[in-house]
Amino acid sequence: MKILSAAEVDAALDDLALIARLESLFRAGCEMPLRHHHPVKAPLGPGSADAMLLLMPAWTRALSSPAMAPRIGVKIVTVFPDNDRRALPSIYGQYLLLDGTTGQTLAMLDGTMLTKRRTACASGLASRYLSRPDSSRLLMIGTGALAPQLVRVHAKVRPIREVAIWGRTPAHAEALATELAGSLPQALGRPIAVRAVADRKTAIGEADIVSCATLSKMPLVEGAWLHGGQHLDLVGAYMPEMRESDDKAAWRARVYVDTRAGALKEAGDIIQPLANGTIDEDDVIADLFELTRGQQTGRLPGDATTITLFKSVGAALEDLAAAELAVGA
Repeated sequence: MKILSAAEVDAALDDLALIARLESLFRAGCEMPLRHHHPVKAPLGPGSADAMLLLMPAWTRALSSPAMAPRIGVKIVTVFPDNDRRALPSIYGQYLLLDGTTGQTLAMLDGTMLTKRRTACASGLASRYLSRPDSSRLLMIGTGALAPQLVRVHAKVRPIREVAIWGRTPAHAEALATELAGSLPQALGRPIAVRAVADRKTAIGEADIVSCATLSKMPLVEGAWLHGGQHLDLVGAYMPEMRESDDKAAWRARVYVDTRAGALKEAGDIIQPLANGTIDEDDVIADLFELTRGQQTGRLPGDATTITLFKSVGAALEDLAAAELAVGA
């Protein structure tokens, strides 16, 4: 059995190769039960935030992808929002990859790194279908562990030359901007300007792509601030009571999701405007299955006026694709 640390998972995954792998598996499909949520009430005692245990299984069949051996995978994730009090990440995870014909264990991978990489690349895959090909200005809202991953992937998919960083804690935004100003040009092989910003409204208005990765329960992106041609990438809020955009953003945009089953059950940015009648289910144009199979269209060539919104809640298919790629399966 292979055991891959976070550093080994990170080194094994190339962003563009993972985007291609995700596209291939979304097109082919796999068995993917809706993930299990198990609340862990107030783990630090009264007054502390509830935590969450997530179980995410997926498996392929020989007939669904004849060129590849069938695999079974399951990710175990914990989300402890109060970990920042102890200077710890809020999310931990492990991934188990099994042989789909025998059940034999093939590998154990660091699930936290796997999640970061596949989440960012799912947004990159969506951006290929939904953002303008000439998008050059990116705003990153959020300064957590996903933020640098999302910035790098968006900048690989589109010709980003300016990156703005906004965070609730200005010092964190400054620190991330300094880090990325040093690492991004080397990763991309081209100059790129990175700066922290304090005025979120103005920064949203200046961006071609707005990416959000937060645990917010209040909208951070207002629809009134958006303009034609923008792409909104919502990654962080993963439960019905959370949201990163307001109702007007959903109403103004063409809405896309990673999976319909997940987004319509878990994503506050979709569930809340559905519940209050701002949008209906027909306004969710497509998920990544439909986009990759050509069953629905994304942004059409030359379209510089449509606002697109992509809501990601994560899918076990994405973990399976990343794990297979990381171990060379």
